[in-house]
Amino acid sequence: MLDVRRLRLLRDLAQLGTIAAVARAHAYTPSAVSQQLTALQREAGVPLLEHSGRSVRLTPAGAALARHSETVLAALEAATATLEAARAGLSGTVHIGAFPSAVRTLLPPALVALGRDHPGLDLMVTELDPVAVPDALRNRRLDVALLHDYDIVPIAPDPALDSTALLDETVFLAVPDDGADPDPADDPIAAARNASWIVGSPGTLCHTVAVRVCHTAGFAPRIRHHADDFIAVLALVAAGQGVALVPQLGATQPPPGVRLRPLTAHRRTRVAYRQGAADHPATAACVSALRTSTDAFLRS
Repeated sequence: MLDVRRLRLLRDLAQLGTIAAVARAHAYTPSAVSQQLTALQREAGVPLLEHSGRSVRLTPAGAALARHSETVLAALEAATATLEAARAGLSGTVHIGAFPSAVRTLLPPALVALGRDHPGLDLMVTELDPVAVPDALRNRRLDVALLHDYDIVPIAPDPALDSTALLDETVFLAVPDDGADPDPADDPIAAARNASWIVGSPGTLCHTVAVRVCHTAGFAPRIRHHADDFIAVLALVAAGQGVALVPQLGATQPPPGVRLRPLTAHRRTRVAYRQGAADHPATAACVSALRTSTDAFLRS
């Protein structure tokens, strides 16, 4: 019988590429991961890994088993959901992940509703960038999380996760307000070719999107500041320090001195969870509360 915990490590090796990355994701040592994968190989009775220089890669049998692991782990999630649905009332800890602008806007009303309707749930929130969400869900550090991508920088679905659409936001170019009305026919991005730019930290999705938008318009942004919190970003724009991309959730209360120019780009937010967990009562309750909160935000 194959050990499920070891299957999870093999699945993550296929996803992350290195034993070191798997070890970081699980807070193990690389040696411990290697030992568990070696034990899984003994259980399987066929080679699952082969060495390539100082690294390892999956054999064809290992890659096939990793694909089957996705099905096995999803089935276990679905079985757990069925058992939880048979219980009277919701209880236990739910780890929820969200990016900063959603923590400020969508999440608080959802938490209030969940606490009122399901007092047995212990809700724990972690703020993190969407690029970190898939690993945190796969490795069970999170149960439900908000993640997003942009139509100009789409992200391929993670085979270990499932999700439901939540919000499609307008993206704005925030510029210092000089009092003059811009020509509606002007392309806001092209007009900012020579401006200083305020972008997210390197490695974040916001940074990638800002660079991609500018490259699509035919230039490289002249980056002056890095900031990840949209309140800070808008304060820098108001101070005349540059221009920045800001999605709808981050632009709810722009300070004086900022003009928001809508773009054709959109940010797409989804509620994500592990494959098989959609029918888990706690997952369904979180999705419902977030939908209600989002509807209220759009009406406000």
